[in-house]
Amino acid sequence: MNAKKKLIIQKENYILLCERRWFYLVLTGVAGFFGAFTYLLRGNIFCNAQTGNIVLMGMALGAGQWQEALYYLIPISAYTAGAFLSELLPNPVKHHLQIRWDTLLIAIEMAVVLFLGFLPESAPVQISQIAINFIASMQYNTFRQSEGVPMATTFVTNHIRQVGVGLAHEAKSLYTGHQSDHKKLFAHSEILVSFLFGTTIGTVFCRLLLGKAIWITLLPLGFIFAALMHADLTTEKELKEKKPAGH
Repeated sequence: MNAKKKLIIQKENYILLCERRWFYLVLTGVAGFFGAFTYLLRGNIFCNAQTGNIVLMGMALGAGQWQEALYYLIPISAYTAGAFLSELLPNPVKHHLQIRWDTLLIAIEMAVVLFLGFLPESAPVQISQIAINFIASMQYNTFRQSEGVPMATTFVTNHIRQVGVGLAHEAKSLYTGHQSDHKKLFAHSEILVSFLFGTTIGTVFCRLLLGKAIWITLLPLGFIFAALMHADLTTEKELKEKKPAGH
C-alpha cells in the first residue's frame, strides 16, 4: 500500500472531534440544563423538541382557541428555521472561513446564551422559548452520530428506547450465547445520565440565580468551543472537507 492511499484511509477512519463521545456528553448536559431553565423559569415548556408544541397546538385547535393555536406556529417555525439553516450553512462556512460549521454553531449558541442571561425576569418568556427552540434545532440537526452510534443531543426519548433495546439484547444473549452490543447500550446510558445531570444542575442554579443561571452553560460551551477552534486550526485543519458521520 502506497503512502498516499494509506493517508486517505487514515483520514476516512479518523473520528472528528465533533463526533467524540465526551463531546456529545457535554452537549447533552447543556441541553438538560436548557430543559430545566425553560420549564422552571420560562413558561413551563420544554423547548429542546417540538412534540409538546404540536400537542398543545392540536389541543388549542380542538378547543376552538384559534389565536392560541396560531401562536404555536412561532416556536415550531423557529425550530424549522434552525434545521433549515443548519442544513444549508456547513459547506459555505467551511469554504469561506477557517473553521467548520460545528465550531460556528457553538459560538452562536454562546451568543444566544449570553443574550438570554441579560433579559430581565419581566421579559416575555416567549423570547427565551423561541431562542432555545432555534439553537436546539440547529444542534440536533448538526450533531447526529458519536463514534459510530446515532445520537441526539437535545432530547432523550430515543436514548431511553435504545437502552430498553440494549437490555433486551443482553437478556437474549444469555440464552443464545450471541454477543450483544455493549458499546451501544453503554453509549445511550451515558447520554441519559448526562442529560439528567445537566437538568439537576440547571434546577439548582435556576433557583439560586434565576434567569442569569443560563450563563452557567457558557463554561461547558466555552470549553468545547476552544477545543473545536484548536482542532480546526491545527489537528483537523486538513480535514475540513470531511463530513461528520450521519450526514
